[in-house]
Amino acid sequence: MVETGFKRLWVSVGSLAELRVIPIGTKTTSLSSYVAKVIELIKSRGYNYFISPMGTSIEVKTFDDIAKLLEVIANTLKSEGVQRIVVDIAIDIRFDKDAHLESKIRSIEEKLAIA
Repeated sequence: MVETGFKRLWVSVGSLAELRVIPIGTKTTSLSSYVAKVIELIKSRGYNYFISPMGTSIEVKTFDDIAKLLEVIANTLKSEGVQRIVVDIAIDIRFDKDAHLESKIRSIEEKLAIA
């Protein structure tokens, strides 16, 4: 792997990632048991996270954090019999300061109170 200036910069700040893991090829149309397994994996690794109806947001430091987490998620779901997984990822990379889930939500709530 080639280390780039981008990676070095990103290591020193906090970022947010929103994951949506969609198991395909399951025996049921309900996905909540698979979602619960993914949340357990995120929680067990000590990530600060926030669950929403359509995805899960987590605080990360590097691309490696996300890659390692996705590898564990994929392997776990595969062991549960899932035949295919689609993953949507949105990443908010801040170079000026650490990004935290609570502060992002608080900022919006403060602006709503003013309106």
